[in-house]
Amino acid sequence: MKQILLASLVMAATMGLAHAGSPPANPAAAKVQIEQLVDAFKAAIIAKDGATLSAMFLPGGAWISVYDDETYRHIKTKRPEAPRLMPDDYKKFADFVSKSPKPIEEKFSDVRIETDGTVATVYFDYRFLLDGKQTNQGSETWQLVNTGDAWKINAMLYSIKLDPSVFQQAKP
Repeated sequence: MKQILLASLVMAATMGLAHAGSPPANPAAAKVQIEQLVDAFKAAIIAKDGATLSAMFLPGGAWISVYDDETYRHIKTKRPEAPRLMPDDYKKFADFVSKSPKPIEEKFSDVRIETDGTVATVYFDYRFLLDGKQTNQGSETWQLVNTGDAWKINAMLYSIKLDPSVFQQAKP
């Protein structure tokens, strides 16, 4: 009986060591790959390449935008029923990008990446430009997962602050 118990303990310890000995993800290399994903995202918007944008997302992931206080107050005066939170998906954004008749661009600043090499978050401030004019800005965050083949965006959440010029254009 002692031999069976000893053999079981040795086997369990060996399996534990084998698992513990598997190579850890490389966060430094992952950060470089994520920076490349961020750059590719911006380039796909400028190029109006909706297919490339779509390929950066995991199907079924979350996409939510939320108006800041000032923007929401303004929108509520025009449309009292307007929601503050707007669930959506990457497919509609990719379609918008590919069909935009005017040049579009999203500029990022203060990009912060946190990763363990397997999962990651990206957080940044953005400015969205349509035909060279800023229409809105805010903060954006992505949740990413390393699929083994590529980093994919699983969730996107961003705030929307419309520029005052957009408010003025909306006046009768």
